[in-house]
Parts: sequence; C-alpha cells; structure tokens
Amino acid sequence: MARKRSRAELFRRWLFLAAGLLIMALGVACSIQADLGTSPVSSLPYVLSRITPLSVGTTTILVNSGLVLLQILILRRRYDPLQLLQLPVAVAFGYLTDLALWAVDFLQPAAYWQQWLLCLAGILLVGVGVSFEVTAGVATMAGEGVVLAICQVAPVKFGAMKVGVDVSLVAAACVLSLLFLGQVAGVREGTVAAALLVGQVARRMNRRLEPLDRRLLSGAC
Repeated sequence: MARKRSRAELFRRWLFLAAGLLIMALGVACSIQADLGTSPVSSLPYVLSRITPLSVGTTTILVNSGLVLLQILILRRRYDPLQLLQLPVAVAFGYLTDLALWAVDFLQPAAYWQQWLLCLAGILLVGVGVSFEVTAGVATMAGEGVVLAICQVAPVKFGAMKVGVDVSLVAAACVLSLLFLGQVAGVREGTVAAALLVGQVARRMNRRLEPLDRRLLSGAC
C-alpha cells in the first residue's frame, strides 16, 4: 500500500516542483537566447510564438493544455482526474518561461562558441529542472503525461514512445515554420543536443537527489 503523505510533505514537494519549473524555464530561455534551436518539447511553442502575437509562455500553456486534452481522448474512462493537476503546472511553467526570457534578455551571444555555451547551459538547466520534477513526485508535465497515456493503451516502452512524441513535436514545429515563416525556426543543432543530453543530465541528477527525497521531502530521519 502506498504511504500517505502528510500536508507538510506535500507542501515541501510542491515547493520543490516549483523550483524545478523555474530552473526548467531558465533553461528554455537560455536555449532560445542561444538561437541554436530549442529543446524538442519547446520547439512547437516557440514556433507558435513566432507566427502569432502570443508570447512563448502563452503558447507553452496552450500546447500543454492541448496535450492534456489528448491524454483524455486517449484514455477516456481510464483517465485519472488527478492528472488535471498538469494544467496548473502548465500555467505556472508558461508564466515562468516568460519571466525567464525577460531575465536573460541581456544575454546576446555574438560568436558561435558563445551560442554553444549558452545552449549547453540551457540543456543543463532543463535537465536539472526535470530531475527536480521527478523527485518532487506530485505532478508530471503534460508532454510526459501523453507518453504515459499512450503506453497505457499500446504495448510500447516509455523510452521509445518519448522519442516518438518528441520527434512528432519537432516535425510539427518544422512544418508550421515552413508554412508560415518560409524557413525552419527553433530547430537546429541545439535541438539535437538537447534531445541527446537532457535525459542524461536528469538521470545523473536523480541519483544525487535520492537522499534529499528520503530525508527532506519525505521527512525521514
């Protein structure tokens, strides 16, 4: 039987998730400022912000809300209403992304190597933020929620489906940017680097956060 969490523990976990969302938002903002391509999950919101008057944060909220709706359509009666917590998480992440973009607006890399430094910093931050989200264990991002939903109805492993969803988002971003901007926007070598490295950073960080999960978040001695 799963251990029931106290209110104090839940508060600590939600606070930890909020910290993770802020770190992820800073990572996304750094990737955008680097101009070498955003992470796969952020590619579609970024392109939508380029072809509409909406901010990246607002399009992030809209895309993630659409992914929540997709989960409901996939699972139907099997959908757990508790997963609707993804919506306030998406809203918070969207606003934090706009705040982070404002905060790092002064970062204007001129040389290609400077772009890569900022891009790698963004990848590191996103990976650390994802690890915080996983360690908090109270709500998932909508992108991961879609992967989990598909895995419930299809005999596909999480890793393979995660790649499939990421590729689909990048493909949609490429098609939309070609149709409305006449060029591919937000998808470059940095996107490939993010796809390869974010998961590695998150896994390494997860191991470092395990003691924190046991002692601080769970209140264990």
